[in-house]
Amino acid sequence: MFTESNTVEAYLYDLLSGSGKFVPTNTAKEPQTVYGRASKGLGWRRIASTDIPRQPQEVLVEPWLRESLIRLNPEIAAQPDRADEVLYKLRAIILSVRSDGLIRANEEMTAWLRGERSMPFGHNNEHVPVRLIDFDDLDQNQYVATQQFTYRAGSAERRADLMLLVNGLPLVLIEAKTPTRAAVSWVDGAVQVHDDYEKFVPELFVCNVFSVATEGKAYHYGSIGLPIKDWGPWHLDDGDARHHPLKTLQMAAESMLRPHVVLDILASFTLFATDKKKRRIKIICRYQQYEATNKIVERVLAGYPKKGLIWHFQGSGKSLLMVFAAQKLRLHPHLKNPTVLIVVDRIDLDTQITGTFTGADIPNLEKAETRDKLQQLLTQDVRKIIITTIFKFGEAGGVLNERSNIIVLVDEAHRTQEGDLGRKMRDALPNAFLFGLTGTPINRFDRNTFYAFGAEEDDKGYLSRYGFEESIRDGATLKLHFEPRLLELHIDKPAIDAAFKEMTGALSDLDRDNLGKTAAKMAVLVKTPERIRRVAEDIVQHFQNKVEPNGFKGQIVAFDRESCLLYKQALDKILPPEASEIVMTVNGNETEYKAFARSKDEEERLLDRFRDHNDPLKLLIVTAKLLTGFDAPILQVMYLDKPLRDHTLLQAICRVNRTFSELKTHGLIVDYLGIFDDVAKALEFDDKSMLAVVSNIQELKDKFPETMQKCLAFFAGVDRTIEGYEGLIAAQQCLPNNEVRDNFAAEYSLLGKLWEAISPDTFLGQYEKDYKWLSQVYQSVQPSSGHGKLIWHSLGAKTIELIHQNVHVDAVRDDLDTLVLDADLLEAVLSNPDPKKLKQIEIKVARRLRNHLGNPTFKALSERLDALRDRFESGALNSVEFLKQLLQLAKEVLQAEKEMPLEEDEDRGKAALTELFNEVKTADTPIIVERVVTDIDEIVRLVRFPGWQNTLAGEREVKKALRKSLFKYKLHADEELFEKAYSYIRQYY
Repeated sequence: MFTESNTVEAYLYDLLSGSGKFVPTNTAKEPQTVYGRASKGLGWRRIASTDIPRQPQEVLVEPWLRESLIRLNPEIAAQPDRADEVLYKLRAIILSVRSDGLIRANEEMTAWLRGERSMPFGHNNEHVPVRLIDFDDLDQNQYVATQQFTYRAGSAERRADLMLLVNGLPLVLIEAKTPTRAAVSWVDGAVQVHDDYEKFVPELFVCNVFSVATEGKAYHYGSIGLPIKDWGPWHLDDGDARHHPLKTLQMAAESMLRPHVVLDILASFTLFATDKKKRRIKIICRYQQYEATNKIVERVLAGYPKKGLIWHFQGSGKSLLMVFAAQKLRLHPHLKNPTVLIVVDRIDLDTQITGTFTGADIPNLEKAETRDKLQQLLTQDVRKIIITTIFKFGEAGGVLNERSNIIVLVDEAHRTQEGDLGRKMRDALPNAFLFGLTGTPINRFDRNTFYAFGAEEDDKGYLSRYGFEESIRDGATLKLHFEPRLLELHIDKPAIDAAFKEMTGALSDLDRDNLGKTAAKMAVLVKTPERIRRVAEDIVQHFQNKVEPNGFKGQIVAFDRESCLLYKQALDKILPPEASEIVMTVNGNETEYKAFARSKDEEERLLDRFRDHNDPLKLLIVTAKLLTGFDAPILQVMYLDKPLRDHTLLQAICRVNRTFSELKTHGLIVDYLGIFDDVAKALEFDDKSMLAVVSNIQELKDKFPETMQKCLAFFAGVDRTIEGYEGLIAAQQCLPNNEVRDNFAAEYSLLGKLWEAISPDTFLGQYEKDYKWLSQVYQSVQPSSGHGKLIWHSLGAKTIELIHQNVHVDAVRDDLDTLVLDADLLEAVLSNPDPKKLKQIEIKVARRLRNHLGNPTFKALSERLDALRDRFESGALNSVEFLKQLLQLAKEVLQAEKEMPLEEDEDRGKAALTELFNEVKTADTPIIVERVVTDIDEIVRLVRFPGWQNTLAGEREVKKALRKSLFKYKLHADEELFEKAYSYIRQYY
């Protein structure tokens, strides 16, 4: 918690409300004095939390909300006591949050906030909509920003740094950290919101639109329940950030936190969807979706030009962008009930887009699966959202509808507009608006996409552009690394180039095996039995060493359908048959491929198995299917043995760039044909930034020695052969304060990412000893209070494996009890405070505290240790005084451990697990939560042992026990649930 002295909080408060303080007189009696937007700042009026007419246990500011209901609803103005009836309903939603779960309570409240709920206040008790907020005339609402907004639920009390309220409804919560050290970041604020506030005071988030976390440099936001790794930035522009530390914050806040933007996000950019695991989730827009949607809407409202080209990189959320755009266009009052046509070019993409729309419960949705249905819908002037494929226009004869309020959104526009199909669509809808969306940049030879959709009025031909570099910067997608393999088996270049000419543009659902004589020659070279065998063996070795240990999966892209069969046969000789599966298109009369013919449902079930972390299916073998539109974040590696180039190549390799867990730092393409020997040629686009799409593993290897030296440079003169305490203390002497420690952490963080990416390449052997040493030093100086999660991340799987290769690591013994109780030792230490002894005791205390991360008692002690260390390093304490206070702290740590009931942690663990399973419980999975939690508790206690968290064997046994328990209740496929449950067990057991 921070006070008025929090400079970031104060800066943001001034930014929101203007520096001149606005304190209304007697707000409870005269709330109309604070309606409309403030003339200064971003439009929020500044009111001290003590002047807000509410009690700490109340979420809503009821006097303000009651007045708004009376003012915005004529039926309530006629009988003001009706406002109380509405308030009773809203209170009931807030009170239901603990039983129904936060997502469901927030969904119901969002419907009320949007004016989608009605009450029988009309003539003859007729139901009329109730308005809590005026979306038509925004100046009719009250906008208030306040600091230190306290909410109390039972014994739990939390205080938000800043809260933005509209008509007495708390819509936006902001945690503003002021970093006294580089390692404390927005992540710390997000963790506080996500792991603490949402869990212990969920009532405070029932009205929430989104929350914000910042430390004055980075700005990130997320909706309720969103994992912290998915919190996104908002319109980052790093250009001036180096010169103005608060510049990024200012730009983000000015863009996102204006009242009209907050209400726009609430009204048009918030969805509640059912995911594949049948859970309700809340989705709000990313910046690029918000910007592009509003540009589309503005262009349609303006009426000219009647087209626009949108390039948003693969994986950055184009399907959701189409949902937001379609929804906002359909509901816009000035567009007079338009028809929105979603046009895609492939059957599998059709399924993906439709799944996104139906999962989000979008009303008035029609699917035109036949040409006749499309013609019927258009000629009958149906005013809905229609999803169809470009091919359905193929037989359209002449004009189908001349209306001008038909808006067409064309997905993967660079592929759908060639030849007659694009022309026929334009002939059928002569006055429609046409917006083309593409996930790849436009090829320099592909000018017709610009011609078809690009407006001359738009900069460089794009209405909206969100490229690869922006996507990486914002964490929407991951970098791609490629690795050339088996160079002696690469096919000669002329054969590849000739085959490309035959194959370019020929990829469709029905993979064309007859590629002409030149391609046939190449096929013979690619499919020789010896080559297939060697590539298959290499794939298995690579996968088992580099990909599988981190829990990821792979895709093999074979030359043609016959190659798929050959690879399957070769893999089955090395791996169990259930480890791999072929996905391909099969015609009815093709007996040789009959075993792999599947219905849509059967194929989707197979792909869900692939997405399941626990399913033995690890490798998918494909040739044309699943190269576009296939979304499986667990997929990390693509083994490429098929000539692809340009859009097709880029779309294919971007199957592996989806974010997943913090262990997935990049996507990986393993190249068996030499496609990437010339990256520039393989990716021939006008936009030079596309060459940054892929980086060779060799480049990472070249970077590694220099990065290693930067880390070792912190420890000049330290003997790295000395193990145990002596070695660690000598190393820690070189990291005398937080600034130096954080600088080391930043350098080590980069080194760790390189290690995880390159491992287990034999190249690393020469660096293994130094890397292990650095990892232990890094671990030993991590803040015990868990502060600074951005730099001080947890170690990667391969690093942990390296450190724990032996059970007896160079572990620091933890005999804190002996140390504290040994009076002779203390006297000797106090009379002659040896720096090494000081450091030794400090390490012991810190290690002991790290065992209790998450426990509030020990968190407070950890923070005291950090503060004590800071005072000593700044010279405010001499060594004797530091030692005395350190020993006092050690005694308190031991005392706290003794006072902690033996079962207390497990009880808290059971409480945390109970809350988690209540949250995921649905009508489709009516689990008995108490039984699930008891089962997990019993089986985990059975297999655990003291210090199990620090050994691979312990972690493996506990994970196995947890999976076994979840499997019993058919919850084993939910990876996020597993990870969350495991983290609670790790913390409390």
